[in-house]
Amino acid sequence: MSTTTSVKIKPLGDRVLIKHVEEDEQVRGGIIIPDAAKEKPQEAEVIALGTGRKDESGNAVEFNVAVGDKVLISKYGGTEVKVDGQAYILVREDDILGVIQG
Repeated sequence: MSTTTSVKIKPLGDRVLIKHVEEDEQVRGGIIIPDAAKEKPQEAEVIALGTGRKDESGNAVEFNVAVGDKVLISKYGGTEVKVDGQAYILVREDDILGVIQG
């Protein structure tokens, strides 16, 4: 999946804009599960980083993730937004559970 660089959303503070990674649709026993009944994927790709946050001394704190990283998020974390028909999620960096290596 290629990294989107022309997104019309610039997250603020320690927020991160992510997009769910599409999973291959699996058909089990000839039954197709409708989208409404599927669980939300926990794997996502970082699309854009916010402006950052500052510590108690006023120093900028670097993000632990970078644009293009594959990350794990909680199933129901973040705020869903749609821009130009594309669904994204805004999460705080603290809500990211981990970075997928490899």
